[in-house]
Amino acid sequence: MNVYDQAHTLAQAIRESEEFKQFDSNKKTVEENPQLNDAVHDFMKKQFEMQTAQMTGQQMDPALFQQIQELSAILMQDPAAAQYLQCQMRFSMMMADVYKIIGEVADFGFNPLGGLNE
Repeated sequence: MNVYDQAHTLAQAIRESEEFKQFDSNKKTVEENPQLNDAVHDFMKKQFEMQTAQMTGQQMDPALFQQIQELSAILMQDPAAAQYLQCQMRFSMMMADVYKIIGEVADFGFNPLGGLNE
């Protein structure tokens, strides 16, 4: 059994998964609306900044937290944005599970999604 062939098989299975198909379809819908696309990317960027600060032990910036809450409330009112963000979260969770399964084989004490393994 060739590991590289299996990796390509896994990539194909991911592309054929319902999570990926829904994510990809909703992503295209959001990208067709430049204003919505910019708002979604701004929200995700701010969310990433907050998560990075939390992972590095920095205090949460109350202004950033407020901006994220406000953007989230606005985006959730738009059906296309809400659907995209839900699909993106489901796809990300699936990928995190796949990374975890693969990471168990080569347990180096590090999780690429969450720092050091416990």
